[in-house]
Amino acid sequence: MATVQLSRSIRIHKTSKKTVFPSQITNEHESLIMVKKLFATSISCITYLRGLFPESSYGERHLDDLSLKILREDKKCPGSLHIIKWIQGCFDALEKRYLHMAVLTLYTNPKEPEKVTEIYQFKFKYTQEGATMDFDSSNTSFESGTNSEDIKKASVLLIRKLYTLMQNLGPLPNDVILTMTLHYYNAVTPNDYQPPGFKEGVTSHFLLFEGEPVNLQVGMVSTGFHSMKVKVTAEATRVSDLQSSLFQESDTTEIAHQGLDCDEEEEERNTDIQKMNFVCSQQSSERSGKKRKVSEPVKVFIPDRK
Repeated sequence: MATVQLSRSIRIHKTSKKTVFPSQITNEHESLIMVKKLFATSISCITYLRGLFPESSYGERHLDDLSLKILREDKKCPGSLHIIKWIQGCFDALEKRYLHMAVLTLYTNPKEPEKVTEIYQFKFKYTQEGATMDFDSSNTSFESGTNSEDIKKASVLLIRKLYTLMQNLGPLPNDVILTMTLHYYNAVTPNDYQPPGFKEGVTSHFLLFEGEPVNLQVGMVSTGFHSMKVKVTAEATRVSDLQSSLFQESDTTEIAHQGLDCDEEEEERNTDIQKMNFVCSQQSSERSGKKRKVSEPVKVFIPDRK
């Protein structure tokens, strides 16, 4: 499996008309398009470089000098079709400004879905008064009044870092199961809302992690209307060869053992979590007197990846 996964790389191209992101972002609509594309590109990057789906499930697009693989409809691969439906469901929640966080989770035992092996968190914020104040100190986010070129630079850097991380993670087991849970802003999300492809989910009190979990803060992009923050959690043994300086230059990009980033406010509290007790912020929900609304799709089983 390692051969399939790690042999996939970024190809370099001088120019291309098929670009990934919009050329300018001057209003909320253009910002929404940008965030949707950034999210879809990130999910595609993860599934491609982790060797989850065949080459036929991806089209090619370009980002500066990078040749990226983007998920596309492949009727020969039902698993990839499910992922595309998940992405479209996230788009619906983003358009309505309901989506707080999308969590892509990989696990290996269908009888133990709470025992995970990798987690990818995408956290969203919205504002109509300029860029959010939820800034990383890295170069992946910018202050209010940022221009389209700065936003593009931040997006390119985030994708490059995500590619670097995916190419340096150790191989997954042959059989993996994917699921994606959506967490919402309770104050604005109707109780009966479910995006296409999702159903009402159960808020888990905890997730068990196979081995020792290590969190990697990949980065954040802020457009002035939306922001998207990306965090990856994997087993420590899979990131042993990674040049961690890419992800821990500052306090906000440190490698730490923390739970899911589920709070309404941007919490960076260092909650002590045991090796096999990777907690999903239910503690904070209980303190606030309410549970966060959660959606989940039909899980995707990917057997004997080749």
